[in-house]
Amino acid sequence: KIRPDYLAPELPAIAEFSTNETMGHSADRLAATFGVTRKEQDDFARRSHTMAKQAQEQGLLSDVVPVKIPKGKDFVSIDNGIRVSTEEQMAKLKPAFIKPHGSVTAANSSYLTDGASAALIMTEDKAKQLGLKPKAYFRAFTYVSQDPKDQLLLGPAYATPKVLDAMKLKLSDVSVLEYHEAFAGQILANIKAMDSDKFAQDVMGRKEKVGTVDMSKFNLWGGSLSIGHPFGATGVRLAMHSANRMIKEDGQFALIAACAAGGQGVGMIMERHPDAKL
Repeated sequence: KIRPDYLAPELPAIAEFSTNETMGHSADRLAATFGVTRKEQDDFARRSHTMAKQAQEQGLLSDVVPVKIPKGKDFVSIDNGIRVSTEEQMAKLKPAFIKPHGSVTAANSSYLTDGASAALIMTEDKAKQLGLKPKAYFRAFTYVSQDPKDQLLLGPAYATPKVLDAMKLKLSDVSVLEYHEAFAGQILANIKAMDSDKFAQDVMGRKEKVGTVDMSKFNLWGGSLSIGHPFGATGVRLAMHSANRMIKEDGQFALIAACAAGGQGVGMIMERHPDAKL
């Protein structure tokens, strides 16, 4: 017999649908596999918050539309999860997922937050016809997938070389890097994977490593650890950070990469439009 509860909506969950694990467990395991220490994770998370705070104070996080709080009088006009903590404060937190020996904590993970995003994508001719000023060209994209059990969050390491190959570019040719920071341990594991000949040859089947990530190009306006990760909205945020940073930093190419549920990953190359302005 059909019961009324069969018709009840299924509440969203942060568990990975293919393994029934939370992503935090996968991040903790991934960090351990690549030898990412708790201190390295805390340091990277603090870097994200520090850079987001600096960018916000400099007026660089400008693509924000104020939104009214439901049943309230106040408007949210800035990203309000940015919080620069000290090394000592972060060190006091206990593991959030694998207890008591895990290294992923609330402070070095992206937090659940509300948000939405939108962007206009059209041909250059149509934009000019409408009197709009393009910021960037959408040049190439790729999707990848791996084992969701052991490589759930390694999508960026696989997507990066694939999308670079599509454009016949090297990592050093890219001036702006914007990667989704699901967890500090996750992003640092991906950075280590891309800088490993052994991982490239034994796991990815490539002749040589992707390359060493230049941190002077990497997430300079903060990232998901500091700005937050509203599901479905982070992709556009990464794209707009990339477009605006290319203008501000006089760069030509930007590379975006992110992990996703189910062991998936996405990579994208954008190119600055010659007439682009902030």
